[in-house]
Amino acid sequence: MGIGDRSAKTSRRDVMRLGIGAVIAGVVPDTSFAAAKIRTRVIPSSGESLPVIGLGTYGVFDVGESSDDRGPRRAVLAELLDGGASLVDSSPMYNRAESVSGELAADLHVTDQVFWATKVWADGRDAGIDQMNQSLRYFHTDQIDLMQVHNLRDWEVHMTTLRNWKERGRIRYIGVTHYRVEAFDELEKVIRTADLDFVQLNYSMGERAAEERLLPLCADKGIATLINRPFQRGGLFRRVKNRPVPNWAGEFSANTWGQFYLKFILANPAVTCVIPATGNAEHMLDNLAAGLGELPDPAQRKAMIDYISSL
Repeated sequence: MGIGDRSAKTSRRDVMRLGIGAVIAGVVPDTSFAAAKIRTRVIPSSGESLPVIGLGTYGVFDVGESSDDRGPRRAVLAELLDGGASLVDSSPMYNRAESVSGELAADLHVTDQVFWATKVWADGRDAGIDQMNQSLRYFHTDQIDLMQVHNLRDWEVHMTTLRNWKERGRIRYIGVTHYRVEAFDELEKVIRTADLDFVQLNYSMGERAAEERLLPLCADKGIATLINRPFQRGGLFRRVKNRPVPNWAGEFSANTWGQFYLKFILANPAVTCVIPATGNAEHMLDNLAAGLGELPDPAQRKAMIDYISSL
């Protein structure tokens, strides 16, 4: 996916050259994300504020040791933190993604600034414990912010361990994840029966099933949400290829298709943080810009849906 597929008005390199204030149509006068103060939302179980844009590592941080591989990912992590965001989501299933993100954070001396979210993806108690201990080593920390049961794999067994580790201070929050609409019935049962801090699930303009039951349920139960697949694995960009962002999207500060899609998600108040995966620093910068400025109101969200549905 090239940058031309994501931006109709200006490239992300232009964002860095011209300053954020110019790109987001005067929403803030300053030229830095830090000054603009990226939007945050509260984690209900603690009251802690979390920036609404994070970083997914699936498929993009599973790289080798060369500077060509590591350099772009190092820049992505630096942009995330310089932009006032913090959450990095990974998993043992993502091969080297945990170790790479941990090493890059250590290299940048920002390990303590990252909100580390990872997963247990194993069958059985002992295998899960071994895996979580390895994650701690990869991240060079003695406490992981969020440990999630990946795709509900052996979730009842792991949930006992997660609660124990939370009581001992080895993890701060616990949760479960999935990425398929077909799993939503099972996911709903877990949300209703388990004591969770977070639920991670798929939600986008192309996959809106989560807004029917699961997002309202999480809101009702005081559970924070992480959103994966916000661009439907690039399908939403392919849908609008070579089309300009509608002029009316400027009313809610969406100047690129990436911002358009992310702001649609963030306009749902049950969403806590969106975690698009990227290995490109310019894409990271554009994702962060979705956390600035206005969000679409219900009428504007309907116009967004109607526009994309018409393509």
